[in-house]
Amino acid sequence: MIPVPGFEGRRIAVFGLGRSGLTAARALKAGGALPVLWDDSVSSRMQAEAEGFAVEDLTVADWSGFAALILSPGAPLTHPKPHWTVEKAKAAGIEVIGDIELFARALEALPADQRPRVVAITGTNGKSTTTALIGWVLKQAGLTVHVGGNIGIGVLALPEPTPEAVYVIEVSSYQLDLTTRFAPDVAILTNISPDHLDRHGGMEGYVAAKARIFAHADVALVGTDESWGRGIFESLDNATPISTAEPASPTGGVSARAGRLEVNGETVDLTAARSLPGRHNAQNAAFAWATARALGIPHETAAQGLLSFPGLAHRMETVGQLGRVRFVNDSKATNADAARQALLSYERSFWIAGGRAKAGGIDDLHDLYPRVVEAFLIGEASGPFAAALGETPHRLCGDMQTAVKAAYEAAAATGRDEVVLLSPAAASFDQYPDFEARGEAFRAAVLALGATPASAS
Repeated sequence: MIPVPGFEGRRIAVFGLGRSGLTAARALKAGGALPVLWDDSVSSRMQAEAEGFAVEDLTVADWSGFAALILSPGAPLTHPKPHWTVEKAKAAGIEVIGDIELFARALEALPADQRPRVVAITGTNGKSTTTALIGWVLKQAGLTVHVGGNIGIGVLALPEPTPEAVYVIEVSSYQLDLTTRFAPDVAILTNISPDHLDRHGGMEGYVAAKARIFAHADVALVGTDESWGRGIFESLDNATPISTAEPASPTGGVSARAGRLEVNGETVDLTAARSLPGRHNAQNAAFAWATARALGIPHETAAQGLLSFPGLAHRMETVGQLGRVRFVNDSKATNADAARQALLSYERSFWIAGGRAKAGGIDDLHDLYPRVVEAFLIGEASGPFAAALGETPHRLCGDMQTAVKAAYEAAAATGRDEVVLLSPAAASFDQYPDFEARGEAFRAAVLALGATPASAS
């Protein structure tokens, strides 16, 4: 745990007792604050009481006695309308912040020569893979690395700071909206596409939230493949663009294309990195390479770290092989933009898609339909996706097991090396509690066919 100083003996309102809320309360208490907790869930309040925290109904509390509100990232700060706790905090004239800001202040309170370094990653897609990849590369280089934030362990639950450590943390737009002094040594924006627009009042608000990661950063690495990323890059001084464009940016950035990176005239060959297929993973690798170099890691060491990366579950994860058919789990692709990156990674695939569709469905993927040998549709989106696919071969399968079996049989019948790709381009909530459960259902269906697990192949 990372104790948070600066609020000694002061009452701090904490709303939302999920992972980040409870962790923030523990860190504040460890730093000498007097956290006062509340949640709409009775079971969450009971858990907080069982840990010895003060639990008070914040709807009737005296807010003039609070020094700050620590807001769960799940509660709206501004849109569609401010959460009632935000309105009470503003009326009382107290600040509204989140766990990432508490982390920033805990590090800021340390003497300069005792502070660890921080790498922060955000983006619409790819941020979890990039976070894990950077953590892996830095660990392979022998650094003390703590990975967490929006991925895995809440940031304040990570080990206490030591001067030699590097924190590699994934941050969401919700978390960034609750920061004021967050100052990472290296800040990364992987990409931006429309997402969470209801929580940010539209695209402009969403882009502004993402751009906050650079407000106090020393090194800025910006994905510039789309107009919003380019706009942020152009607004910054001394930022480095990370692009998959041909040719590389004339401003001295890193060019990332499927199979290789081009960096300051040097090339990093990624063809042996099985866990980093496709152009988007080349860009993720470029972020990791540039981060490693910014932290003083030699070129060859960073490159070797990239090649040995084992990958993340549910993100372009090869889960098994049966004959000449390979099965790839990209369940994390919950929108069309993420599925685009997966489809681009293969010249042809037998595509399993569907779930609870997001705005626009798969209309934006029309140019990639020629890469789809056949689509196998599941969940609520089956009908709309079928309509969008038009004359592209497809069939309505309904559930995962049916889709996997049908896709395998179709792929095996070609007699070629083929890929069955789960990249749903939709949320999972019609059939599964989350994308992880959907990915595990895919894995189970693949293994039920008799496929050899990837770890054993």
